[in-house]
Order: sequence, then structure tokens, then C-alpha cells
Amino acid sequence: MGSRDSGLARLSGADGQQRYEADVVVIGGGPAGAWAAISARARGASVILADKGFCGTSGATAPSGTGLWYVPPDPAQREHARFGRYAMGGHLAEHVWMERVLEQTWQNAHQLAEWGYPFPEDASGVAQRTSLQGPEYMRLLRKQVKSAGARILDHSPVLELLVDDTGHVAGVRGLHSDTQESWVARAGAVIIATGGCAFLSRALGCNVLTGDGLLMAAEVGAELSGMEFSNAYGLGAAISSVTKSLFYNWATFYYEDGTPVPGAGSSRGRGVIAETLRTQPVYACVDKADEQTQTWMRGAQPNFFLPFDRLGLDPFTQRFKVALRLEGTVRGTGGLRLVDESCATGVPGLYAAGDAATRELICGGFTGGGSHNAAWACSSGFWAGAGAADFSHQHRASTRRPLLHAGTVGLNTTGLRRWDAEQVIREVQAEVWPTERNWTRRADLLEESLIRLDALWARLGQSAPAEGGRATVRAREAAAMLATSRWMYRSALARKESRGMARRQEYREADAAQRHRLLSGGLDEVWTRPEAVREAVQVELPGQTQGAAHDALQSQGVARAIA
Repeated sequence: MGSRDSGLARLSGADGQQRYEADVVVIGGGPAGAWAAISARARGASVILADKGFCGTSGATAPSGTGLWYVPPDPAQREHARFGRYAMGGHLAEHVWMERVLEQTWQNAHQLAEWGYPFPEDASGVAQRTSLQGPEYMRLLRKQVKSAGARILDHSPVLELLVDDTGHVAGVRGLHSDTQESWVARAGAVIIATGGCAFLSRALGCNVLTGDGLLMAAEVGAELSGMEFSNAYGLGAAISSVTKSLFYNWATFYYEDGTPVPGAGSSRGRGVIAETLRTQPVYACVDKADEQTQTWMRGAQPNFFLPFDRLGLDPFTQRFKVALRLEGTVRGTGGLRLVDESCATGVPGLYAAGDAATRELICGGFTGGGSHNAAWACSSGFWAGAGAADFSHQHRASTRRPLLHAGTVGLNTTGLRRWDAEQVIREVQAEVWPTERNWTRRADLLEESLIRLDALWARLGQSAPAEGGRATVRAREAAAMLATSRWMYRSALARKESRGMARRQEYREADAAQRHRLLSGGLDEVWTRPEAVREAVQVELPGQTQGAAHDALQSQGVARAIA
């Protein structure tokens, strides 16, 4: 089915297609994509950044505050940081990668300060760089992308990757949403920074996060890793799309009659909430926050309170219904497998960064919102930008080869019957949204879902392509969500244990023999296979200064700081 089975079609030279050329194309304009564009420009590459929305306002980071895994280069503090979530993630993380991210995040946070990001200061005048306000952060990154000389294509979703006849990724094809004009960009390398997949669950900022980059990469043969760690549910008020759940640490959870739900909680006890919600509503009240904490909350995350204020509801004194919204691989750890320190995917010319790439390297099987994810976005984006720029410079001679289409479902199938993308989305959501099916998984339910999801994929493969324009964009989003659901459920079925956030009803404990990663891939036939985890390695830093830490890690592939 599609181009991977029937031969790649040569890109048409039809008139009316806007054409661009660059050394590097970055797909996605969140923090990972922005850092990638800045880093590639610092390596001397010409860069195009294409965003489905508006770079600086779309995606999960832009509308929210986020923590940052920022730790000074003190050996004891770094060691404590590395082991802080190591066990929680099922001992799948790698200490060398954790140290690389800690160091690069330290460097990038200093760079943000030099660019003018308004980090708050404590009473002693010391800048506190452990959190970022999304609107200010992304506004600054957009400014720096433009100042660096990269070209930004807003509202220009990418539909497919393009390859040359040697199999190198050599460009992309997309659509300008405002004019409905098709566009093509030829490039020496491409970076997937499209974020994770939240299955259009109405979580804040996730309306553009539909797994597009995962599908495009898989269509050219890229592999995924950790897709079983994809059942993250964000906790929030039922009246709100905000799923930043830190404030619920100060909440009490109640039944409808006003009695507390035993064991319910945000950081621990979310499973109790999930179980209770299957049969009755759950209410919350942020009634453990004192006056000083309430003031801090309103300053730290003002959009948390907007829905309450509009309704005249005081969340500190009045109970409100809560909901769990699936955030999938956005707060999970699964994504594209990386094969080296430059964030290469193993497909020549293709790199990945941010939530589109697996975060198992630093989180194992558990992460959450912000913190590690935010640090991973700025670090992996920085490395992917440098890696893609270097690859492009080394392969300039091959950039004039003919370009071939790589897209499959929704683009180049040949059936006569068109399909309803909205119906496909609803069918996928019916399999992945319910907590009874996806919070703690069970083999029979996984198998039932996979029968339906596989049949749906086969049906789409025999259908006609979308009609064009917005219909094509929606069709590709539906196909990406469908593909993502099949990778994650096939991986969940293969992990016969409970580790990290991958919970199985039949296997309640971790199995030492399964301390490995699970790779997955394929389109018509989804496959999985184990991959060994490198043993933990202590990274000794020779000094406690920024420069010493940076020098010590240069040999392990840490990209040079921006000049």
C-alpha cells in the first residue's frame, strides 16, 4: 500500500507550486524547532522553519508556564538530578545522555539570559532559571530565529518528506494554509520537531500535536522507541483545557456528596481518580493553598484561573469537576529513535528533536509536563540543528538529484472511495481516550483495539487520496493519529510487565529480564523488537565551572555554544 510498497513517484514540476531551497528544513516551530533553527544557522546553514501554526504561539509550550531541568554544574547536584527519576522511569535512562542534557540546558539557559529573557531573582539577587513562561520564552525564540537569518513559514503544514533516489531525505512538501497553495522545499537535511501526539484530546496547546512527524519519518523507514510509554493523562478542570497539574498538589478530591476520595491525588493517586471517573464524577478544591501560595499560583500560571474567573468560581473555596485528558506522547516518553549524539534517526538526512524524539534516554519510561521535557527540547533541538547542518554541508554534491514522494495514506493511494477524516479521528479516539482501555492496559483489550485499528488502516490504504487543501492536511492528521495508536498499542502488548508509565493488569511488577527498550515501526505491518540499554556510566566533571563542564563533555558530542 502506498509509496513504500509500490515505488516512489517522482515529484511533479507542475506550475503553481511555490519552491524553496535551504541547507536545512525544520518541521515544527516549538522550542525544539526554534533551537534547531538557531543552531543550524550558527553552523552556517541556510534554514527554513515550517510551522503548522504560528511559530511562537502554537504548540504545548507557548500558552503555559513550564519547569526546566536546570542544575548547576556541581558534581553532587548533577548526580542527585540524574538519579532523581531514574528508578521511576524503570532504569531505562542513560547517565551520559542525562549529563549531556543537563550541561546543554545550563548553557542554553545562560544564552536565554544574554538574549534578555526575564528570569526572576531571589531575595539575594540570584537568577532563578528553573522555569520558563511559555509566551515570553517562545516570543524570544521566534525573535532569535529571525535574527539568526532563518526563514519562517507560518501556517504552512508539511504533508510529506521527499527523498532522492539514494534514499536520502532531501526535502519536504507542504501547504500554505492561508492561500491553499502547495509548496516544496529542497534541503540537504530535515529535522522533525513536530512534537508528540495528544490525539486531539483538547489539552491546552495540543491542537496541532497529531503525530504528523512520526508518520512522515516512518514512511521513509525511521524507527520509533518507547511507544508503550504513551498513556499520559493530564489532570485539569472539566471546564478547562489547562492540564498543567502542579497546583493540584494543594487540592483535595471529593465525591459528589462532598466526602473526600480516599487515596486520590495529583502526583500520586491519579490512578484512583481515573478509576473513580469510570463510574462517577470527581470534584476538586485547591483548599490546601495558603494566601501566599495562592498569590504565587496566580502569578505563575494565570491561564489556569481564566475559566474559573469567567464563571465566577473560586477554585480555592469551591469544588469543581475534574477530567483526565490523554496527552499521549506529549507527556509520555516515546518517539523517534535516535542513533547518535547528533539526534540522527538512522535515515540519511533525517534528524529529530523535542517530543517527536524518544525521551527514554533521559527519562526512561516516565516523565510528565515540563522539566525534563523542556530541557530535552532545547538540548536535542540544539544538537539536531548542528547535526543536520553538518550533514548538509557534507552532502552538497547530491542535492540536485530528482525528488521523490514518500507520503502514503491520504496522499497517493489509488482507490475510488474517499474517506471521512473526522470519522477516522473519532474511531481512533474511541480506542485511546478511555482510561479503562489505556491507563492500565490488558492484553484482551489491546488485541481488540488493534484488530479495529489495523482494519481501519487497511481500509484507508485502499481509499482515494483526500481532495486537497485543508482536507489533505486533516487526512494526514487522521492517518498520523491512527499510525501512532498502532505503534503504541503493539508496543504495550509486547511489554509484558509494568515499568514506568506502562502499566499492565496481568503483570503488576517489573521484570528484570525486560529491562530493555522496545523499538517499533512499520506501516501496513507494525513490528516491535527489544534493544539493550547501555549500562549506567558515571560522568566525572573535572571542575564546577560552566567552562570546565563544557570542555569535559565536548568529546561526548555536546554541540558548541552559540557564538
